[in-house]
Amino acid sequence: MKYFTPAHLALLLPGLCLAPVVCAETLELDPSVITGSRSASPSFDLPYSVDSINQEQIQDGQLGINASEVLSRVPGLVVQNRQNYAQDLQISSRGFGARSAFGVRGIKLIADGIPASTPDGQGQAATFNLDTAERIEVLRGPAATLYGSNAGGVIQMFSRDGEGPPRIGAETLVGSDGMSKNHLTAEGATDDVGFVLDASRMDTDGYRDHSAARRDQTFAKLNLKPDEDSKLALIYSSLEQNGTQDPLGQSWEAYKADPRSVTPNAITYNTRKSIDHQQLGLNYERYIGDATLQVNAYTGTRSVIQYLAIPKYIGNTTTLNPANERGGGVVQFDRKFYGANVHWIQPIASAPGDLTIVSGLDFDQSRDNRHGYQNYSGDQLGVKGEMRRDEVDTARSLDPYVQANWAINNWTVQTGLRYSTMEMDVDDHFLSNGDASGTKRYEKATPSLSVMYAFTPELHGYVSAGKGFETPTQAELAYAPGGQEGFNFGLKPSESTQYEIGLKAQLNDTRINAAVFQITTEDELVVAGSVGGRTSYQNAGRTLRRGFELGIESQLSEHWTTTLAYTRLQATYNSDFVSGSGTSRKEVDKGNYLPGVPQTTLFAEVNWKPADWVSTAIEGMYRSKVYVEDTNTARAAPAYTVFNWRAKFEQKIEHWTFHQTLRLDNLLDRQYVGSVIVGDSNSRYYEAAPGRSWYAGAGAQYSF
Repeated sequence: MKYFTPAHLALLLPGLCLAPVVCAETLELDPSVITGSRSASPSFDLPYSVDSINQEQIQDGQLGINASEVLSRVPGLVVQNRQNYAQDLQISSRGFGARSAFGVRGIKLIADGIPASTPDGQGQAATFNLDTAERIEVLRGPAATLYGSNAGGVIQMFSRDGEGPPRIGAETLVGSDGMSKNHLTAEGATDDVGFVLDASRMDTDGYRDHSAARRDQTFAKLNLKPDEDSKLALIYSSLEQNGTQDPLGQSWEAYKADPRSVTPNAITYNTRKSIDHQQLGLNYERYIGDATLQVNAYTGTRSVIQYLAIPKYIGNTTTLNPANERGGGVVQFDRKFYGANVHWIQPIASAPGDLTIVSGLDFDQSRDNRHGYQNYSGDQLGVKGEMRRDEVDTARSLDPYVQANWAINNWTVQTGLRYSTMEMDVDDHFLSNGDASGTKRYEKATPSLSVMYAFTPELHGYVSAGKGFETPTQAELAYAPGGQEGFNFGLKPSESTQYEIGLKAQLNDTRINAAVFQITTEDELVVAGSVGGRTSYQNAGRTLRRGFELGIESQLSEHWTTTLAYTRLQATYNSDFVSGSGTSRKEVDKGNYLPGVPQTTLFAEVNWKPADWVSTAIEGMYRSKVYVEDTNTARAAPAYTVFNWRAKFEQKIEHWTFHQTLRLDNLLDRQYVGSVIVGDSNSRYYEAAPGRSWYAGAGAQYSF
C-alpha cells in the first residue's frame, strides 16, 4: 500500500521545487468577531460558540459561487449544495433548518447588517456575494436567540471596505458540466472615500439533466467619513437568475440507475424559476462620547416566477387535479421589503471591570403581491394559464432588545432579552373559492445568559442557556391541511430551551473549541401531508437534540496548517405524534430521528504553503446516513466520504498581480446523495451529487 505524503503532493505542482522557501502566512488563531456581542471582540473571549471564516479561506482555491464552499469548515453546520440553483442551498445548524425544501429557514442570514431573511424566517443564501466577502461569522447556540426568530443560529457576511490604492481586476473560471464564471472588480480608496465595485456572470449546464442556470450578480459599496466621529456606508446589490431549470428530486431507483436523471414531469412541465432581486442599504455609525450609535436601513424588491410540476390530471385519469385549482402550478410574486435597526452601545465607566450595555430595535417588513396560475393552457403544459390565486401577503416584525456584556477579573458575563413580534397578514383578492384573508400574530420573549471563566490565559470555559422560538414561514402557512382552502393559521411557533457547555483553548499555534449542547423543542414544525403537489404543515410534539462539536485549527509548522470540524448530533422526536390524516396518516414514534440531519459530520483540511506564490490543500468530508422522512422507514441516504484538492498560484510584476486556480472535487469519483428533500410526497427524496469535477481559473489585477 502506498501512502500519501507531502512528496507526492509536490508532484501536483509543476516547478514547485524551484520556488524560494519563505514563511507562510501565520494562521489567525483569535479572530475578532461582531456577531453576538455586537461590538468587535476576540472570539476566544466570548462565552458561546462563534466561528469566523476569513477572506483568505473564502478565496483560497474556491469558486466564489456558493456558501457551501466555505461553511463546511464550521462545526454544527450541515451545508448541502443541491446542485439545483432554483432551490438554493440547504443549510441546517444543530438540526434546525434541515426540513426546508427550498431556501434557508431556522437560521438568520445577514449581509452587512441587512437581513437576507424575511421577517417570517425564510432566507436566501444566494444573495451572499462571496467575491466581495471579507469574512463570514457563524453564531450557534443560546446566544443566537438575541437575533430573533431563528433557533438554529446566525450566519453573517461582511463585505470588504474599499481600502488601499485603487485597483481593477478580471477573472475567468471554467469547469465541468459547462460551468463558467466571468468576474470584474474594482476597489480601493481615494481621499477617505472607499469603494468596492463587483460584477459577475456564472453559467452552468448542471450536473443533472434539466438543471442549467445563469446567475448575474452586481455589488457596489461606498464608504464615507462625514466627519471625524462618524462613518457611512452605502451598499447596492442585485441577483438575477432567468429561467433556472429545476430537476426536482429523484426516487432511489432512478438515482441508482442514473444519478444525472430527472423525473419526466420536470421535462413535461418544464419546471423552472426566475429571480430578480435588487436591494439598497445604508450603514451609519457615530461615536458620541464613549458611546456608539449604529443605524442600518435597507429597501429592495424581489420578483419570482416559478413553474411547478403539479400534474394537470390525477394519475392516469382525465379528472382535473384539485391542486391546480388551489393556487395553481405557477407561483408568481412581486415583493417589496424594507426595514431598519438601531443599536446604542454604551460603556459603563462607573462599573467595576468592563461593562457595556447594548440596546436596540429591529423592524422588518415584506409585502408580496402573490399570484398563482394553472401550469397549463388547454393541451399546452408548462405555461402560465388561468389565474387561481390573487392576494397580498404582508409579514412584519418589531423586536426591541437589550443585552449586557461584562468582563470582570477572570469572569465574562453576557445576558440579554429580546421581545420578538411577527405578524402575518393575508388579504385575499381571489374570492371565487372563498375568502382566505386573515391575520396571525406571534410574540415571544427570548432571554439568554452566558458565563465564561478564564482558568488560565490559554484556557476558558463557559456555560450558556437561553429560550428561542421559530415562527412558521409564509410557505408553511400557505396551505391548510386536508385539502381545505385558505391559510393554515392554526400553526403555532416552535419553542426551544437551549443549554451549552464549552471549552476554548489556545495551545501554542493551535486553537481548540469544544462544546456540548442540549436543545428541547415544543411544537416542532413538520410536514402534515402532501396532496397533489401541495404541502401542508403541522405542529408535532417534542424533539430532543443532544450533540458535541469540536473545532481545531493548527499551524503545524512554517508551511503547514490544518483544520478539523467534527459534529456529533442526535436529533430525535421526544414524543409520539400522528402526521397527516386519512390515507396519508402516519404514526411517528418517540425516538425516531429527525429527517435531513446526519448524526456525524466531519470536515478536515491540510494546507501546504511552501512559498508566497503557491498554496495547495486536500479537503476531506464525511457525513453519516440521513433519514428522509419522519417514520424513518424509507431508505435513508447512505453515508459518504469525499475528498477535494485545490491549488492557487500568484505572481506579482510591478503593478500587476496574476493568479491561477486549479480544483478537483470528488477526487475518487464517488457516487453519493449530496442532499435530500425531506418528506417529499412523491418519494423523490434524493438529489445526486456530481462525480469527479474539475475547475480552472485565471485572473489579473492592476494597482494604480
